[in-house]
Amino acid sequence: MSTHLDPLRVDFHLLDRQIVDLHRALVGTVDVELDDELRVTALLVGQRVLGDRIGGALGRWLTSVAERQHGPERRPPVRIAFSHVARIGSAVELSISADLLDTAPLESWLRTHLVGRIPGARHEGQ
Repeated sequence: MSTHLDPLRVDFHLLDRQIVDLHRALVGTVDVELDDELRVTALLVGQRVLGDRIGGALGRWLTSVAERQHGPERRPPVRIAFSHVARIGSAVELSISADLLDTAPLESWLRTHLVGRIPGARHEGQ
């Protein structure tokens, strides 16, 4: 499947799909930014965006967790220009490395406090 799906259905082809970089490293889950003509301009990543979209009690909880991750400052979500999408399939594949992107606060916290404590997670032997 290419990036030029005709027509591209945001709800079917993009929302909640996994985003992977050109090395197949997980970046996050898709939410989208649309322009005035309802064209996808960027992929958005982060729990605050997801919380805002879900709404209700679960959405408020996700948003409050996001706010606790970086204090009262309202940090924008990770924004990936749609031009960096290489392929849309079972996952949305990027043409760039995840190292070039900001990391969502929850992702950073999980890497430091959870994943980083798993033996072998930091590839000490390499």
